Amino acid sequence: MIVLGVESSCDETGIALYDTQRGLLAHALHSQVAMHEEYGGVVPELASRDHIRRAIPLLEQVLKNADMPRSAIDAIAYTQGPGLAGALLVGASVACGLGLALDRPVLGIHHLEGHLLSPLLSRDPPSFPFVALLVSGGHTQLMRVDGVGQYTLLGETLDDAAGEAFDKSAKLLGLGYPGGPAISRLAEFGDPGVYKLPRPMLHSKDLNFSFSGLKTAVLTVVKNQITNICEQDKANVARAFVDAIVDVLVAKCVTALKETGLKKLVIAGGVGANRQLREALDAAAHKRRFRVYYPELEFCTDNGAMIAFAGAMRLQINPDAARRDYAFNVRPRWPLDELRNV
Repeated sequence: MIVLGVESSCDETGIALYDTQRGLLAHALHSQVAMHEEYGGVVPELASRDHIRRAIPLLEQVLKNADMPRSAIDAIAYTQGPGLAGALLVGASVACGLGLALDRPVLGIHHLEGHLLSPLLSRDPPSFPFVALLVSGGHTQLMRVDGVGQYTLLGETLDDAAGEAFDKSAKLLGLGYPGGPAISRLAEFGDPGVYKLPRPMLHSKDLNFSFSGLKTAVLTVVKNQITNICEQDKANVARAFVDAIVDVLVAKCVTALKETGLKKLVIAGGVGANRQLREALDAAAHKRRFRVYYPELEFCTDNGAMIAFAGAMRLQINPDAARRDYAFNVRPRWPLDELRNV
């Protein structure tokens, strides 16, 4: 089965082809970072318009790279939610319009399920069951994953997600958009221990997170500077911030593995590309004898490959999950625990 994946939940347009026998055939991605940079964040209307411009050229590029006609597509998977409503509607309409034209079934996919399963696209994929740390955009969650569609929420953020804390703290330090990679790069030049920032809920005896207080602590440090904060001080604050986030994420992951009795940890989502987090998790894994799996760097951020793959996995379980009525709706808010393996 060859599945076309369409991703358009936020500020990346992704198209991919996945073959259940041969694996990922081709994928293409367009990022809108440069367009949104001057606004300091994603502008939903501009994001939607750009998805319209990019989707079909990317589709043609993927088909060309795979050396495959449109008629070879067996099914089409698209991101149904969560995400920006207008952006989701673009991907849904492209997928359903193409399905109608080709007489192929279409299937809506949960964006976070795509991230959860993305490490299975790697050269050394994990097997079920495993614990997953999902750190993507406005989401920070720990999940037990027993199979496709079999997800148990272990803990989640009670306010700001890790990604939001990265972006907001970067803005406080005067860094550009996107803030996460910028503050991580700056932290490499910072001295550890110069500033001591809180580790929210580190000892809460549960698996939930809270990062709004950490962002407020960064704001307090910046405001307490009598004059403009110098570049080295910025780097020191960035280092303290990243160290605090990493300490909390690693501690919660270790606790989740201990409580579930599992020895496999999967990291999914954009923050999973963070070098400091990867180093700390690898050190913890070596010490406590568990294994960490990461998606390839190109699959950490939003992409069409994870949607095509999730669609293929869903259809292998239930071939009737895709439909041919081509009526569609999107779900900007869609809790992952509403998914069922049917």
